[in-house]
Amino acid sequence: MNILRFLAPAILLILVTSPGFARAPNFLIIIADDVTYNDLPLYGGQNVKTPNIDRLASEGVTFNRAYLSMSMCNPCRTELYTGLYPYRSGSAWNHSAARPGTHSVVHYLRELGYRVGLSGKKHVQPADSFDFEPVKGVPNPREPTPDPEFDTTDIQEFMSRDSDQPFLLVTGFHEAHTPWTVGHPERFDLNQLVLPDNIADTPRTRDLFAAYLAEIVVWDWEVGKLLGALEASGQADNTVVLLTSEQGSAFPGNKWTNWNSGVRTALVVRWPGKIEAGRRTDALVQYADVLPTLLSAAGATALNQFDGHSFLQVLVGEASSHRDYVYFMHQNVPAGPPYPIRGIADSEWHYVRNLAPDRIYIQKHMMGLYSGRWFWETWIAATGPSADQRLNQKALDLLNRFVRRPPEQLYRASGDPFQLRNLIGDVGLSPIRNRMAAALGRWMQSQGDPGAGLDTEDQWLAARKGEHLQGKPSQ
Repeated sequence: MNILRFLAPAILLILVTSPGFARAPNFLIIIADDVTYNDLPLYGGQNVKTPNIDRLASEGVTFNRAYLSMSMCNPCRTELYTGLYPYRSGSAWNHSAARPGTHSVVHYLRELGYRVGLSGKKHVQPADSFDFEPVKGVPNPREPTPDPEFDTTDIQEFMSRDSDQPFLLVTGFHEAHTPWTVGHPERFDLNQLVLPDNIADTPRTRDLFAAYLAEIVVWDWEVGKLLGALEASGQADNTVVLLTSEQGSAFPGNKWTNWNSGVRTALVVRWPGKIEAGRRTDALVQYADVLPTLLSAAGATALNQFDGHSFLQVLVGEASSHRDYVYFMHQNVPAGPPYPIRGIADSEWHYVRNLAPDRIYIQKHMMGLYSGRWFWETWIAATGPSADQRLNQKALDLLNRFVRRPPEQLYRASGDPFQLRNLIGDVGLSPIRNRMAAALGRWMQSQGDPGAGLDTEDQWLAARKGEHLQGKPSQ
């Protein structure tokens, strides 16, 4: 085994080469946009078929317990690309930026000789920290487009450009982000849809849930075309494919929360000849672990500059567990007034701490800005009886759950995936609550997280400009 330590500007790695990893693999990262993990058949979804995603899973390993720290596009992608938790990277709000000088997968893999490209949605700043080579291909139709086009010519050219130089390509698809404009929702029988337990059943909700599902069908088709391009490039046998669904969908209780259906994500990894096909693992992993894992697979070891840790041993079947806890945070600004949240989960328990429980939770996108074509008002309408219908108790319960939250929430992972049964009042579970609360407190302290003081307009505006207030509460 040869070991080489080298120092690039602020990038310190140990490069390890061994006979088992003689040739550096390529990496293809496939990211959806706002797809709740358990809407996929791979995780129990009953409404759509995803043959391409299922086939990929049959050829690799599926992670049953993968998470991200913030259920918003910008912070979770920054975590994925930097190996850092949101507060440390600086992307602790949506539509913000990482701290100036933050290094990402672009820097680390280029130092190892990779070309690093991105096709599709980027949604991370500043440009110097995420200087991907732009690659055309991933479509983004914003008008109703039943059958979008996906030309993989440039993607295939990027993959096959130089067979002697390894590549990383991120493909950031736009499905299934609102406004749900692609695919064929009319192909779904609205009466036969099985709505998740955390979504109120109204006709408008069923209409829009079908539109959301139609986008998942399109994403699966795009995944198939992308994997076909990889095969055609001749690089498939030496390419690690990592597919993830990002955070949960834009239905209440998923995206913009620290609940399971917001921060839990689908994660599938295929590596021909290295990963046992068709395997599933319960190992806890988090987006911050992905970059260290890629570096390990490329033959390098990071030297404590990341919050995450490599799960390469889990991938290759040499370990069945990875970490004890995964961690979450939420700043509600700019999606609404301040409503800071922190959370933590282990293999069995999920603990949420609402730092401003005296306030009501408001999310402007689903509750106000888009209400003319949204469904929130139909949930409200369903809570009042009329001559035509009785009061919809489930809609009322879900509304109350969403807008009024206690200081603490404790959920058991098994049997309650939508976290509708808060067990915090069970005195027999006090030792578990205390252990989870203490671990969350240690994490916040280790990050320098000031808590509620982070969720302010001043903090967000400063972060957008790269002038982070270093976590000091606004005056």
